[in-house]
This record gives sequence, C-alpha cells and structure tokens, in this order.
Amino acid sequence: MTTHDYEAELQAERQYVDALYARLDEDRARAKDRYAEALRGDIDKQDGSTLVNRDAHVRALGKEVSRLDVADSGLCFGQLESVDGERSYIGRLGLFDNENDYEPLLLDWRAPAARPFYVATAASPEGMKRRRQFHTRGRQVLDFTDEVLGRPDTGERGDAALLAAVNAPRTEGMNDIVATIQAEQDEIIRLEHPGVLIIEGGPGTGKTVVALHRVAYLLYTQRERMERHGVLVIGPSPAFLNHVGRVLPSLGETNVVFMTTGDLVPGLHTTAEDTPEAARAKGSLRMLEVLAAAVADRQRTPAEPLPIRLADVTVQIDAGIAGWAIQEARDAGMPHNDARAVFVDVVTWALTERAIARIGKGWLTRDDKQAWEHLRAELIDELEDHDGFKAALNELWPELTPEALLADLYESPQRLKAAGADESLLRADGRAWTVSDVPLLDELVDLLGGIKPDAAAEKDRQEEAAYAAGVLDLMVAREDLMDDEDHLIAADLIGAEELADRFIEQDNRELAERAAADRDWTYRHVVVDEAQELSEMDWRVLMRRCPARSFTIVGDLAQRRSEAGARSWEAMMAPYVADRWVYRPLTVNYRTPAEIMTVAAAVLAEFAPGIQPPVSVRSCGVQPWSKKVTEDELPAAIAEFAAEEAARDGTSVVIGPPGVPGAVSAALTKGLEFDAVLVVEPDRILADGPRGAAELYVALTRATQRLGVLHHRDLPPSLSGLDLKEA
Repeated sequence: MTTHDYEAELQAERQYVDALYARLDEDRARAKDRYAEALRGDIDKQDGSTLVNRDAHVRALGKEVSRLDVADSGLCFGQLESVDGERSYIGRLGLFDNENDYEPLLLDWRAPAARPFYVATAASPEGMKRRRQFHTRGRQVLDFTDEVLGRPDTGERGDAALLAAVNAPRTEGMNDIVATIQAEQDEIIRLEHPGVLIIEGGPGTGKTVVALHRVAYLLYTQRERMERHGVLVIGPSPAFLNHVGRVLPSLGETNVVFMTTGDLVPGLHTTAEDTPEAARAKGSLRMLEVLAAAVADRQRTPAEPLPIRLADVTVQIDAGIAGWAIQEARDAGMPHNDARAVFVDVVTWALTERAIARIGKGWLTRDDKQAWEHLRAELIDELEDHDGFKAALNELWPELTPEALLADLYESPQRLKAAGADESLLRADGRAWTVSDVPLLDELVDLLGGIKPDAAAEKDRQEEAAYAAGVLDLMVAREDLMDDEDHLIAADLIGAEELADRFIEQDNRELAERAAADRDWTYRHVVVDEAQELSEMDWRVLMRRCPARSFTIVGDLAQRRSEAGARSWEAMMAPYVADRWVYRPLTVNYRTPAEIMTVAAAVLAEFAPGIQPPVSVRSCGVQPWSKKVTEDELPAAIAEFAAEEAARDGTSVVIGPPGVPGAVSAALTKGLEFDAVLVVEPDRILADGPRGAAELYVALTRATQRLGVLHHRDLPPSLSGLDLKEA
C-alpha cells in the first residue's frame, strides 16, 4: 500500500469510527432520557406489583446507561475483511443501524462472528483475508496495522498493536487486552466448560486479564443465568484488586464483587499476620476436627451438681441430667446454637419432673395428667425468669459467636489442648485476626448457627411488619373501590413480611454491594487469582460461595509463597469437583522482556528445575544491571533510582526485605507490573522464609522495561548474569 493509499484508508476509517461514536452518543442520550423518566415515576400512585416492576425497569435502564458509558475510549478495535470482501468492525460493544433492519455497525468482541479477529492466523485464516488493528487515543484513530491472512509464508505474528500495548508505559490500573487478545488467550476466554477451569501461566502471560475477559464473555453469553447472582473475583491484596478493578467495568460489566480472602466474612478486619507454622496449621483440613472439638468442649457437664432454688423446692442439674441433654441435643444434628433449644428442653423437662414429684409427694400422681401438666407449666414459667437457671444453662451450653469461640480458643492453652490444636495457634490477643482466621470463622458460622434475636430486635421487626400490613390494607381498600376486575390486588403479590423488607434501605443497593455484605450470598461464578496461595480451608469457603462449582482459577505453582498453599491443583480440586475441572496453560510472556526473563529464569531453575519459564515475545534493548554499595550508601542509591524514574513516563517500585527504606515486599507486588523495578538485597529475600526464592522470582518479573539490583553483600550465584554497574 502506497503512502497516499494508506492516508486515504486512514481517513476513511476515521470517518467510520466517528460515525460509530455518533451512534453511541445517540443511543446513550436515549437511554439516559428513559432512565430519567423512569426515576421520575409517580411512586405514590403505584401498587406493590408496579413498584416491583419499576425497580427492575430502573435497574435495567441504569445498567444500559453504564454499558454505553464505558465505550467512550477505544470503542472500535479494528476491522476484518473476509475472502468475499465483506468488512466487519470489532469493538467494545455492539452497535446497530436502527434504520436499516438493525444491521450491525459494530460487532461486540464477544460475539461468535468476532472471533476470527483474535484467532485467525496465516495458516488458519478462518475465511478472512485481512485483519486491521487500530491504534487509538480516546476517540481518535491514530493509525492502523494490516495483517494479510491466508499466506502461511508470512508467519502468524503481525501483532504491531500487541507490541505497542506491551511496550507502552504502565498506568496505575490494569488495561484490558480486548483489542489485542491472542489466539492462545482467546481459546481459554471462550472455552465452553461448565465446571472449574484452571489457567496456569508464568509471569507476564496475561493469565489474570484472560480470566477477567472470560468473565465478561460468560456474562455476555449467559447473562440471564449469571446476572441474578453475580460474579466474585478473589485477589491476593487490595492493591492488586485496585489494579485490576477497572477491567470489567471497562467492558460494561458491573455485577462483580472484588474481594481478598480476608474479606469473605463481612465486617471482619484482619490486623495481624500469622507465623508460617500457624498459617500452615490453620490452612489444613485437620482444623475441621479442631473446630468441632472446640465446639464440643463448650457443651459441658457440671463437675458438681448446680442447685436451682425455686419457690417451693430446690432441684439440681447434675452430670447425669446434663449428659443426657447434651447427647439428645447432639443427636438432633443441628448447629450448636440451634441445638441449645433441645438441651434446654431436656434439662427443663428433667428438672420439672423432679420438682413435681417432690412438690406433689403424697397427693399428686401421674394419673392426674391435667394437674401434673398445670404444675409443670407453672414451674416452666418460674424457670424462664430464674437467673440461676439461666446462668447454669449458659455455663453448660452457652450461645456462642464464631469470634468469641475462636478468640477464647487461641488465648487458652487448656482449650487448645482439649481441641487437639497445634500449640502454634496460641496468642495473647485472640481477636487480633489474621487472613488465615477467616475460613475458620466462616466454618464456625455453620457449626454454631445463629443466635436468637433479643426481645428489642424482635419487637422492631414486628412493628415493621405491622406497618407494612397497614400499607397493604390501604392498597386493598383502594383497589376495592376500583371497578376493574382485571387489576391485580397488591396483596396477591406481596405479603406484609416481604413488604417490610422493602422498607429496609439496604434492599435498594446494587447487587455487588448487597452480595459483598451478605455472608450467605452465593455466586454464579467465581474467579480466583494467585490461587496457588490459597489453603485447603480457603477452598472450603469459596466452594460454599458457589454451589454450582463454576470457577475460573488462575495461578502459578512456581510462585507459591504460602506454606499452606497449593502444591498440586489436583489435590486441591479433587475433594470438591472430582474430574469436573480442566487445565489450560499459558506459555507466552507478553510483559517481561527477554533480557529480564533470562535473569529470572536462572532463579527459577534453582528452586523449581522442572518448570519451564514462559517465552518472552519481545526485547526491550536494556540489560538488567546490579550495583554493589555499602550499607551506608544504600539509601542514597535507592533515592537516585527513584529520582531517575520520576523523570520518566510510567511507574516504578522498589522491592526488598523488611527494613529497607522505601521498599515493599515482593508479596505485595504479586499480580502487579511496573515499567522499572529495583530489587534490593536479594540475598536477604532468599533467606527470608522457606519461599524466599519464589519471592525473588516474583520481584524480578514485575518489570516491563528496566530492572536493577542493589546489594552490599555478594550477589546470589543465580544472579551472576546481571551487568555490573559502576558506583
């Protein structure tokens, strides 16, 4: 193509994309008008059924506005030309010509017809003869690159758009890859598998963003089924979630909840960190036995009989009565707090039987059933208000919260021993929660059950229901005045309890907000990133959150840091999904240049010799370097690096062991990427814990352009390939 022809084509493409944006603006203006009109609806003149429909209509219109809003930047990715000469434009969402039989002006990237844009190659052109990829900024098409298909000799990589994307300076948030998805990635994104998909890939293979685009694809192809329950995305840290959090909204998907494993119990705040020994113990499935034993330990018989002094007689709760009641309660098969009612009933029956026998001695027999039961009722009333009886019940079978039970367990060597727990769990402040405590607290929610609401809370609930019933009565009275037999009465659709729920403010929140606040919420699909770090107990929590067992799991066993983490995907999945999981590797490194990956691969070869590093698709032309300094010179050398990088476009980070000024740990950078990385004191990183080599591997592979290493002691042998930088 001559320069003149290229300029003419570029101008034509710019005009077409401008027309797409004009259509987008028109559609968005109409959607906003409909949304505003729905919000102005006269609520006072609507019955219960109309309110329900109105809420659904408003939410749907709000989502449509949000969907159209995300496309302001990078609306159109490029164009496909078939062997028949037909052209199709591919973009962030679908747009149609409303005046011409709804002909597609722009294909949504998830549509089946758009797939050749990502998978067509020279050897397998998918009926296409050319792929054109746009390079855009905002709404402007800057230029384009053409790749001619169907000619095997030309090779499969004409991905100028891809290389432009990976060479561009990093930003604070992760960019979507929807314009530059590669065939290996697209196959995984569109994989039709109803169970668990495990995506494993080394640094820079795009496994995280592939998983997020898979969610967008599933929400597009299975929207009705997926949207009702939403999607949960689990990441290793808040920083990571902030980094990836814009990808799905940029693709128009908002019914997604982002959490770390530490957020899985709503309202809990983790403030401490476990020792490796404690984390390993808490992550093991053996904790199920420990927790069950800890609960059973709180169901006790008295060492000495407990006297209950009533008005006419004194009775005792002895080991025999308590033991019988405990057994009956356990045999009921209910959670601890729910089974307490059985325990109380048995103890109450036994005590009243003894009391009646003593009070009625000489004048009352069991044959007089009416008198016997009348006396029992009086004694039960007395016991219900008896402080000593309440105290005895609380001592023998207390109502327990997960937090109280676990904190008491951690603070008591005796209770830990009675439960068969590892002594590493002992700590002074039982409520200094760690991330490893979250699955244990979640497990205890099911083991303990709920606590009966107090009288004040129940009274408030009854008042809400009574108010709602009054509203329903008014609706029914009004409907009775209407001579319209076809009009449904509101009471036919909703009851007082349901209407009361509508008056609670949280019910009007968006799905993602409601789901995040509800421990019992179940999701249609769950994405787990850095999954190699999750323990056996973590997986139990996540499986409870997704009964359908629909997961996209992303990880790299070579980067495992946690002692409780995965050593085998099969070992983690088999207890829950048997053979309903598939494994797909990613082998191409799009982020880390070959110069840096060569250095990282040497570290990988030492601690995981059986694992092949991903192959880098590019070089950056800058060799990684090392510089030896004295301990006193270290702060100034770090400041010099920071100043140099501040003068450039892009992002940078200093990674080092604890105590290095201005440095963060490698664990905090997992899943993140930076233009430049400075690794400080690599020998100390290697020596810091059993997974130090994995941490160093993670640190070295965060950089997309430049890597430096500062040290004041000798370099580890695995880093001998670094260029020496003179002081």
